[in-house]
Amino acid sequence: MSELWVLSSILLVLVVALMAGAWTPAALFFTAALTTYLLGMVELETALASFTNAGLVTLVLIILSTAALEKTSLLGKLSQVVGQGSLASTMAKLGLSTALLSSFTNNTAVVSSLIGVVRRNQSHAPAKLLLPLSYAAILGGTLTLIGTSTNLIVNSFVENAGLEPLGFFEFSMIGAVIVTLGVGLLVLLANVLPDRREESAEESLPYLLEARVAKLSQLIGKSVLDNRLRALKKLYLVELERSGIRICPVPPHLVLQSEDILRFGGAVESVELLHQFDGLEWFGKQQAKGQNLIEAVLSPTSKLVGTSLKVSKFRERFDGAVLAIRRGHHPLKGGLGDIELQAGDVLLITPGDSFSHNAKLAADFVAVSGLDLSVRLDSKRSRWVLGGFVLTIFASLIGALPLIKGLILLLISYVAIGAVSLTELKRRFPIELVVIVGSALSLANLMLSTGLANDIASFILTSLNGFGVFAAFVCVYFLTLLLTELITNNAAAALAFPVAYAIALNYGVDTRPFILAVVFGASASFISPYGYQTNLMVYSAGNYRFTDFLRVGIPLSVLYSSIVIILVPLLFPF
Repeated sequence: MSELWVLSSILLVLVVALMAGAWTPAALFFTAALTTYLLGMVELETALASFTNAGLVTLVLIILSTAALEKTSLLGKLSQVVGQGSLASTMAKLGLSTALLSSFTNNTAVVSSLIGVVRRNQSHAPAKLLLPLSYAAILGGTLTLIGTSTNLIVNSFVENAGLEPLGFFEFSMIGAVIVTLGVGLLVLLANVLPDRREESAEESLPYLLEARVAKLSQLIGKSVLDNRLRALKKLYLVELERSGIRICPVPPHLVLQSEDILRFGGAVESVELLHQFDGLEWFGKQQAKGQNLIEAVLSPTSKLVGTSLKVSKFRERFDGAVLAIRRGHHPLKGGLGDIELQAGDVLLITPGDSFSHNAKLAADFVAVSGLDLSVRLDSKRSRWVLGGFVLTIFASLIGALPLIKGLILLLISYVAIGAVSLTELKRRFPIELVVIVGSALSLANLMLSTGLANDIASFILTSLNGFGVFAAFVCVYFLTLLLTELITNNAAAALAFPVAYAIALNYGVDTRPFILAVVFGASASFISPYGYQTNLMVYSAGNYRFTDFLRVGIPLSVLYSSIVIILVPLLFPF
C-alpha cells in the first residue's frame, strides 16, 4: 500500500509540475522515473529496457528520416497552391495538401516551410490561412501510424503491454473522415478569422528593432522629422531613450543627440531601411556580413524563457546576433537586450558561421526558418529520398521487411548519397523525446504492476455510476484531450494510456477502442496555442490573439470529438 501511495505522489507532482512549466517535460519525466528506481520500486534492467522499446526505436528512425525528406522539392511544390483562387478554394487545397503531407512526414517541418509562403502571398491575409494551416497539419497526423510522434508513442505502450501493435493504416478510415470534414469546416469558417492587414501601422508592424545614434553621425543636430525617421515605409519610431529616460511617443521636432537609442516597430523587410542612415548603429550590426536573416520561434521549454538577451549571453551561446523581437500582435517596449523572453517570441537573427550547427537549437526553438532555404536536394537525389521512403513503408506493409530494418537501411542510403550528413542526424536526434517516452514507459509499467492504474480506473467507473462501457470510453477520450491542452500531447498520451488500458481490462472488453481514444484524444489540440508546437508557431506569425483559437478551435474540436466518439466504437466494437 505504501508503494502505491508513493507512486501516486510522484505522479501528482509530475502532473502539477508539467502544468506549471517548472522544468522541461523530459527533465520532469526522467526525474520521476529516476526517483522510482532510487526508491527501489523498479529494477535497473527493467527501467533501461523501456528505452530500447521497438516502438521508440521506430519513432527515432522516422524522425531522423524526415531530415532528408524536408530537403526535397515536395514542400516547395505544395507552396504553389497558396494565393491561387478564392479564399475558400485556397484553404481547401492548402488544408488537404498539408494534411496529406503531415500523414507521413514531420508536421512541424511542413508548417515551418509554409509559414513564409503564406505570409508573402498577396491575395489573402496571412491570418486567414496560418491557423487553418496548423490545424490541417494536426488533422493529417490522424491518417497513419507515423503521422505524428504521439501515435508512435502510444504504439510503444501497446507493444510494451504485450498487445498487437497498431497497424500503419489501422485508423486511417477515421482519420480520412476527420480530415475531410475538418478541412470542410475550416473552409466554412474562413471569414471568422481576422484580416489584420487593415490595422494601424503600430499594430501591424510587431517587430521591435533598436538602433543607436553613433558619435559624429550626420543625424545629430537634426530633428526626427528632418532626418525623415517618421516617413519610413513599414517602420514606425516607437520610442527614444536618452540618458536612461524613455520618450514615448517621440515628438517629430525632437533634435537627435549622440548616443540616443531609437526603437522601431517594423516588419521583417524593414530591417534593410536602417542601412540607409549613415551613423545609425542598429542592434546586431557588428555581426552582419550580408548573410540571410533567420527567424526562430522560442520553445516553451527553452532555457531562454524568463531571461533576456543580455543575461542569457545569446550571442556567445548561439553565435548569432538578435536584430529584432516580435511577440504576436503585442507591441514591445524597452531595451531589446533587456526584454524578458517568453514562449512563442520570434527572434530575427543574423547568424554566425557556427549558428546552424549549434546543438542547442532544437532544444530552445520550436522552428528555425531560413537555415535550409538554399539547401535543396537536386532532382535525382530528391527522387531517391522520396522513392526510398515509399518503398520502405510498402515493404513493411506487405511483410517483406520489418519497418525498423527498412528505416535503418534507408538512413544508411541517405548518408551514402549525401542527402543528409551524420552531423545533421546527430543534431536532429530527438533526445528529449526518447527521455520522455522511455521514462513514461517505466512509469506506466509501475502504474499497472502496483495496481494504481486499476485503482484510478475503478474510481472513474464508480464515478460513472453504471453508465456502461461507452461512457467509460468517452471519459478516457476527454481525459486525454484535457491533458493534451494542459500539458502537451506526448505527456498526455503517456499518462492516459495505463488508465485507458486498465479500464478496458476492468470491463473485460477489447482494449482497441480505448487505445484509439488515447491516440485521437492526444492529437486534439485546437483550443490553446500552447498545446501543440505548430499552434505556437503560427500564433506569432499570424498576429493571433487567444480568442482566435477559441473562435475556430472550439467548433473544430466539437466536430473532431463527435467523429471520434461515433466512429471508433462503430469500427472497433467493444
